[in-house]
Amino acid sequence: MIGSNAFNYINILDKAADAAWKRNEVIANNIANVDTPGYKRKDVQFENYLKAALAGGDSLDRRVANIHLENLEATVFTDNAGVSYRLDGNNVNIDTESAKLAENQIKYYALLDSMTQEFNRLKTVLNSR
Repeated sequence: MIGSNAFNYINILDKAADAAWKRNEVIANNIANVDTPGYKRKDVQFENYLKAALAGGDSLDRRVANIHLENLEATVFTDNAGVSYRLDGNNVNIDTESAKLAENQIKYYALLDSMTQEFNRLKTVLNSR
C-alpha cells in the first residue's frame, strides 16, 4: 500500500486484486474438493464491502480519499451451507466452479490492467514537468 493521496485509486485496485487472488485460491480449493463427502463450497466476499465503503454523497475522488483501507478486507465464507447437490452432502458443482474461476481470472487481469493504466497516468504527469 502506497501512502500518498496520488495513489488512492491504485490502493483500492490493489485491495480488489488481492481479493480476486484470494477468490482464485478458494475456487481452486473448491474444485480440489469436488469429490470430498460433506465438503461445502466456499466463496469470498469483497465487492459488497467496497460498495459500502464507497457509498455516500461526496464526489468519487473524495470518497476514495476517505476510504479506510485497513478495514477493507476480503472474507471467506461457506456458501449455501445447508444445500447439497449430492447424497454425500457435498455442494460443489464443477461446472459452476469452472465458470466462476474463468470469470474471476478475467476480473483479476482487468484489475491489474487498471493499475497499470493508473501508473501510466502518473508517469505521464511526472514526465510532463
